[in-house]
Amino acid sequence: MRLNFHAKLISLMLCFLPTWALAQTFPDRPIKVVVPFAPGNTLDNALRQVAEEFKKNTGQPIVVENKPGGSGIIAAQAVMQAPADGYTLLLSNTSMLTINPYTFSKLPYDPEKSYKPVTGFLGASLVLAVNAANVPANNVKEFVSWAKAQSGGVSFASFTAGNSSHFAGVIMNQRTGLNMVHVPFNGTPPAVQNLVGGQVHAAFLPLLAVRPHVESGKVKVLAVSSPQRSPLMPNVGTFTEQGLPDLEIYIWSGLSAPANTPDAVINKLQAEFTKVLKSQVIIDKWRENDFEPLPFTPAEFQNFTRKDAKRWQEAVKISGFKAAE
Repeated sequence: MRLNFHAKLISLMLCFLPTWALAQTFPDRPIKVVVPFAPGNTLDNALRQVAEEFKKNTGQPIVVENKPGGSGIIAAQAVMQAPADGYTLLLSNTSMLTINPYTFSKLPYDPEKSYKPVTGFLGASLVLAVNAANVPANNVKEFVSWAKAQSGGVSFASFTAGNSSHFAGVIMNQRTGLNMVHVPFNGTPPAVQNLVGGQVHAAFLPLLAVRPHVESGKVKVLAVSSPQRSPLMPNVGTFTEQGLPDLEIYIWSGLSAPANTPDAVINKLQAEFTKVLKSQVIIDKWRENDFEPLPFTPAEFQNFTRKDAKRWQEAVKISGFKAAE
């Protein structure tokens, strides 16, 4: 009996040995991160900054592979089908994990079953920005009063249909009784351009995108969606301060791995990325752009995405929006 017990124990230990050994040497070659955006995108640039620090710590580079298009589905599929060895990761975002499940009738991936969460990556706030020449309001209350008095209707821009900047407007309409018309654009730059040009009255966009135009006086920011005021615009109140707590919205990204990636490797990845995200170099660089590092544990990242999904499920239902498939 004792011999049998020892044999089983040794057998069990041998089963875990390859995974343990892998985690000890991991990573011993470059790690590929698939990004659902074109090169030069804000998240793409932030990842390259992280890659510099990651290489200093581990000796291994991060190879950025851009796979834009399809609301992130192209990138999501590529990582889902990759070997589950920790050497291919997905830079997932709000839309891919918490909005697409409600806007598409069918997805080729499951946000929870197809991946294992590694860690959060980056968080940023949206702002309600308005054209300074066309909109006299200086805060949310004034904007709502002004918008309700406009017989010709008021429009708001988003950086794409079916995303957080679109559904932020949907939530605002629902909570304030407004009927703003949504005008989607293909990316942040054209949305900003049309806001500055006065083709739309307002927009829900990242602060970084509109900040130069605020400084030039062409755009005003009426509210920020973060829990606290932005240090870049300390005089602008949050939506919560101005009576709209449901617009406390984070646009975020995180790192995910294929579903069968060993937990020991996930934990090693989380530890290495956390080291970088907590470094003063990254904190200082990102603060200049109103970005916040999100060094979550895998469990924290999963809980965060589940909670966020509930918010977007309601917004999508209110809007009636369905993605073109």
